[in-house]
Amino acid sequence: MGANLPSGKCSPSDTLNAAISDFGQRNMMVEGISAFYRTPCFPAGAGPDYINAAVHLKSDLSSKDMLAHLHEIEAKHGRERLQRWGMRTLDLDLVACGDSILPDLATFEHWCTLSPDLQRQAAPTDLILPHPRLQDRAFVLVPLRDIAAEWTHPVLKKTVIEMCNALAPEALAEIVVLEP
Repeated sequence: MGANLPSGKCSPSDTLNAAISDFGQRNMMVEGISAFYRTPCFPAGAGPDYINAAVHLKSDLSSKDMLAHLHEIEAKHGRERLQRWGMRTLDLDLVACGDSILPDLATFEHWCTLSPDLQRQAAPTDLILPHPRLQDRAFVLVPLRDIAAEWTHPVLKKTVIEMCNALAPEALAEIVVLEP
């Protein structure tokens, strides 16, 4: 989860906390919450720094229904989908669901290997799990390490710790934990 714009009078950190409270009202039980981190905007220069965190949710919802609920929570907090990778009041991504590979391995591999230029232009119409680029993003992996360090990527067969350790030291150094 992340935010880099205020939502009404709420700071990005306040919005993340409010979204965490909203999960329980949507049949999603919070099992773990990472620290909050200040992270550079992605892509670089596209806006103010983000506040990012990871949340481990448990639910009997399907992954598609869970994503729909996450989008409803985003909208409640002022999220508008105007531009791919644009600034936002709240971004709730479903990055993994156990060892699920959705919709299938071939689709995952297509999106995982898409060139950066095409990534900026194209967005999948279906939910892709695990997120096809989570292994490349320190702003995802560092918070995820707080709550699921030993989770193993079902395609890459690497744990969150191993994926973090494979990142460039400069990328990891940009992720700064916020004081509670």
